[in-house]
Amino acid sequence: MGKKLLYVLDNIESYICRSLLAIFVCLLFMQILSRQFFGYSFSWNEELSVYLFVWFVFFGASYAAKLAAHNRVTFQFKIMPAFMRPILEFISDMIWVAFNCYFIYLSVDFIFNKMLPFNKSQTLGIHMKYFYMVLPIAFTLMTIRILQVNYYKLILGIDIRDPDSQELDELQELELDLSDNDNKK
Repeated sequence: MGKKLLYVLDNIESYICRSLLAIFVCLLFMQILSRQFFGYSFSWNEELSVYLFVWFVFFGASYAAKLAAHNRVTFQFKIMPAFMRPILEFISDMIWVAFNCYFIYLSVDFIFNKMLPFNKSQTLGIHMKYFYMVLPIAFTLMTIRILQVNYYKLILGIDIRDPDSQELDELQELELDLSDNDNKK
């Protein structure tokens, strides 16, 4: 039971993203069907779909941080000694964590102290703070994932890399092997 719970918590962003994607796609499909076949449009449907999509994007960003799949500028590592790369990546990740912590502080302050009590969504009538709660939640998860990736890389020695860049590296190695074989012939 404990291992299953840990597995679910370690992949929570993935489950949330999948659920949100399924819900807002179904909502939009329902809206299309109701417009085309019944000439009726649900006023709340599109607004809720937009909010779910925004939540999907922020949880997706957290999931990308877990996979170390955020875009980075890496061309400068080619001209530096190899030992510099982990140091510079760690420094940039700590700057990212500092930004996230500051953003979490600002978003919590805005949601609970500065947001007016009558700010409600137009068609749903739900207070906007419930939709804005994605900001501190997702940025907190993203910060945890950044620290988790650095713990895996620097303490445990596990190479966490973006699956796409890993595949690209393998293709480049294969290409180099093929060109070496061609040069030997």
